[in-house]
Amino acid sequence: MAQGTTNARVLGFRVRHLRKAAGMTLNELGDRVGRPAPYLSQLENGRVEAKLSLLDELAQAFDVDLGELLDPTPPDRRSQLELDVETAMADPRYRALGLPQVKVSAKLTDDVLEAISGLYNALPDTSGLDDGDSVKRQRAGDRARIANAQLREEMRECNNYYPHIEERAQEALAAVGYPGTGPVSERLLTAIAAHFGFSIERVRGMPRSARSVTDQRRRIIYIPDRDGLTLRAARSVVLQTLGHFALDHQTTSDFPGYLRQRIESNYFAAAVLLPLEVSVELLEREKDEKDISIEDLKEMFYVSYETAAHRFTNLATEHLGIPVHFLRTNAEGVIGKAYENDGIGIPTAPDGTVEGQRLPRKWGSRQAWKSSDGFLLHYQHTLTDNGSFWCVTYVENNSGRNPFAVTIGTTEEYSQYFRGGDTIRRISARTEDSQPDPALIERWRDVAWPSAAQRSHVLTALPAGAHEFSAFPGVDLVDVYRFLDRQ
Repeated sequence: MAQGTTNARVLGFRVRHLRKAAGMTLNELGDRVGRPAPYLSQLENGRVEAKLSLLDELAQAFDVDLGELLDPTPPDRRSQLELDVETAMADPRYRALGLPQVKVSAKLTDDVLEAISGLYNALPDTSGLDDGDSVKRQRAGDRARIANAQLREEMRECNNYYPHIEERAQEALAAVGYPGTGPVSERLLTAIAAHFGFSIERVRGMPRSARSVTDQRRRIIYIPDRDGLTLRAARSVVLQTLGHFALDHQTTSDFPGYLRQRIESNYFAAAVLLPLEVSVELLEREKDEKDISIEDLKEMFYVSYETAAHRFTNLATEHLGIPVHFLRTNAEGVIGKAYENDGIGIPTAPDGTVEGQRLPRKWGSRQAWKSSDGFLLHYQHTLTDNGSFWCVTYVENNSGRNPFAVTIGTTEEYSQYFRGGDTIRRISARTEDSQPDPALIERWRDVAWPSAAQRSHVLTALPAGAHEFSAFPGVDLVDVYRFLDRQ
């Protein structure tokens, strides 16, 4: 576990320990320090980092010295054991054993935690091995995938809703006089940057590997000129950059810290571009009218469909009571991004990651590509092994070289609240209904020799083939066999 993450967990343990020792509930503590109970719950679970001002307030609330609150040692044996087990679950040495992940909860007895901790501490230390560069790169990729899987689990637990980031976004909008409706204009964007002490300059010759560059000494954010970045894209880039400073991010060199900061800065940008109050007002009205549409969010706030869909996942469960899933996939159904709290059962690798996995061919994310109109919204009800689900998929074909699909969906019972929820398109994608023709496989399995398309992804190697007998990772062999049949 990264040092920053460990420190946050220990502080959380100490806050919980002191709160319970004082006989306070989260709500009572919140009244004393001026913070909502959900935020303090995230603090106790190590998911947010407290500012110094809050630490002072907490110390006063508990009537202890600040040094006692910031003591880097867990406050009791139970806390130490929970920390040990969480560290074990994130360690590649443990994952290499092929054992199931254990989620720490109050239901686990101290004896169980002691056993797992003891076994983990008995694992041999491999940190000093002289690995080759390729092995080191593989391990770095493993750490990134593991960190991403852990963050996605955290997002699921909190319904992808972060009150402290919402609060910071609302403060920024209020500071620059956001009128309460409509998109964030370029004038407001400049004002928000100034609110955090920065100016924005559009320049030519930006480094190709950077979407923005910030000079912290001169307080300038450099972004590509208008030929290289549209206004809509520029707003996201600038706000994602400002998110790091608005949320007090510090330089980090570990994967969990990097991924967390990226997720939080992206969340901040979306929370500014699609402000909380007006977005929820629109969605609640559309829910009452049974006409929720991501398109309406997109048009109202002048953002991309993907940004609107992401923002919807922040608000849907917390404010509308609707569980959802989100998918960004390529034309082959390979997952680039995903989130779910509705139980749809997104294909998952043994290490818990979903990036690089291929969706079943009958899911809406893949069926949408069969439409002759690349911009048509594809609505579909799908029967899966985990139950019935509804979804809407939008194919973004503007990029030309790398088109992708964005899907938002929910369980069957909630489809009534969405535009397109009454579609008659119903497809069974259960395992028993999705098996390819055995004769097709037999006809081509020893004849076909495809070459996998080249891919590049920060969190994954080639996706698995369509079947366990695949000797060509990354290739959907059923598609290949059907192609050969047509030829």
